[in-house]
Amino acid sequence: MNLRDLRYLVAVADHRHFGRAAEACFVSQPTLSAQLKKLEEFLGVQLVERTSRQVMLTPIGAEVAQRARYILNTADDIVEVARAASDPFSGDFRLGLIPTVGPYLLPHLVPVMREAFPRLRPLLYEEQTAHCLEKLRRGELDAVILAVPVEGAEGFAQLPLYDEPFVLAAPRDHALEENAPVSLDNLTSERVLLLEEGHCLRDQALEICKLVGATNEREFRATSLETLRQMVASGAGITLLPELAAQAGSGLANAGAVRMHRFSEPQPKRHIAILWRKGSAREATVKALGETVQSLDAVRSLQQGI
Repeated sequence: MNLRDLRYLVAVADHRHFGRAAEACFVSQPTLSAQLKKLEEFLGVQLVERTSRQVMLTPIGAEVAQRARYILNTADDIVEVARAASDPFSGDFRLGLIPTVGPYLLPHLVPVMREAFPRLRPLLYEEQTAHCLEKLRRGELDAVILAVPVEGAEGFAQLPLYDEPFVLAAPRDHALEENAPVSLDNLTSERVLLLEEGHCLRDQALEICKLVGATNEREFRATSLETLRQMVASGAGITLLPELAAQAGSGLANAGAVRMHRFSEPQPKRHIAILWRKGSAREATVKALGETVQSLDAVRSLQQGI
């Protein structure tokens, strides 16, 4: 038994398809299938159920794959520890961000990262929260930046980055007074536009709606904050935007069609943190990156209420 064969098994567990698993491992399908058969013979148990329609792991196969994933992550960490010993801020760094953070934080972060860590090559992935956490757990990502608390984050180390206020986005001709702060009570009789299922921001906005008795527009689900912004501009309703996203929309061609209103205290906020696997060889890099985010002018402005 070797690490290569364990990687083949984990790939099959992830893809549930021999062809796609072989592509992910950069080998031919017959080679992967033959090695898995040898692994089964070595262990004396059937790991994979092979049918004409699908590939499934047996119960013992699923358990072996889970343990194999842990072994592979540990082996990869050994390599990273050795690399980090000479220079912890070099090489590839795989960072996942949720869609309501990535497009609005990265324009501030990337230029500073390039200057602070010139030998680090950030590989950036945009995923919804559940996918971010699953890839982090699998070792496919070194760290993720997302909103907390969140289900599934137990067992990961985390560093708080910033608190981000929500801003009320309303059509220009809405009855709300221009530039006037609003209270949550202003939402009571409104229909609030939300993101589609799977976005943590949707859940956070729903909690705020329930708190004040507002209703969400059930016939519409946006796939992005930019689509939400355009729906507001068209007069379809109002929505809640994180402040960095609200700021980013000021340069759009029809930005004047949407008015942003700050909430009076206590402002509704979300908490953004960076998470990583405990004991990861990249821990020093993650913490340094977290401190870099905390020091960004845009982030410091959020904390100061500017």
